[in-house]
Amino acid sequence: MARILIVEDEEDLAGLLDYNLRGAGHVPTVASTGAAALARLKSAQPELVLLDLMLPDIPGSEVARLIREQPEFARTPLIMVTARGEESDRVRGLELGADDYVVKPFSVKELLLRVNAVLRRSEGMAAERGTPLSSGAIRLDPARHEVRVEGEPVALTALEFRLLKTFLERPGRVQTRETLLSDVWGISAEVTTRTVDTHIKRLREKLGRAGDAIETVRGVGYRMGPG
Repeated sequence: MARILIVEDEEDLAGLLDYNLRGAGHVPTVASTGAAALARLKSAQPELVLLDLMLPDIPGSEVARLIREQPEFARTPLIMVTARGEESDRVRGLELGADDYVVKPFSVKELLLRVNAVLRRSEGMAAERGTPLSSGAIRLDPARHEVRVEGEPVALTALEFRLLKTFLERPGRVQTRETLLSDVWGISAEVTTRTVDTHIKRLREKLGRAGDAIETVRGVGYRMGPG
């Protein structure tokens, strides 16, 4: 059971999602505008957000950014639900920190499966414990869910954190895009290999010069080189 914030302006669809999520044992809250969603964040305390990108007031992309800017919700799983299904839209959504991207029209059963997959992955990450990992200037503490570069904290999304942790756990070993999709995303449903490239580009940018340690192995994938 999880608290889920549904941000959807289509009343019929919002009602359908609310009904089915309740039937699956979750506790949904519905917001029909971006402003309403942001206003209800603290009271709803969502463990997952279902976010439509095409809202009547604030673009969903801006709502996602504002959610991610709040420390207590920076790692809250977020699934974007939208009619915009072009690859560029998917990539943009994932760049904004979305954990998954579902295109309308969709099967409610499929959406529930994706919701449960994202929640399982999030719960698994929250439960992870272990000794800190490091490479050069990068230090990752699984217990604190914290990343530092040269002693300075770096804010990563949940997916970026798991991606970096995977590289640090396997130094020098080449990770194919398919392996990363399976081990980091935990799903194989319509997530293109370009998604991996997009997230690695963003992770490198956040790590600054230390991000150069994530090496591209042409035609194969990526690996964590010497720091």
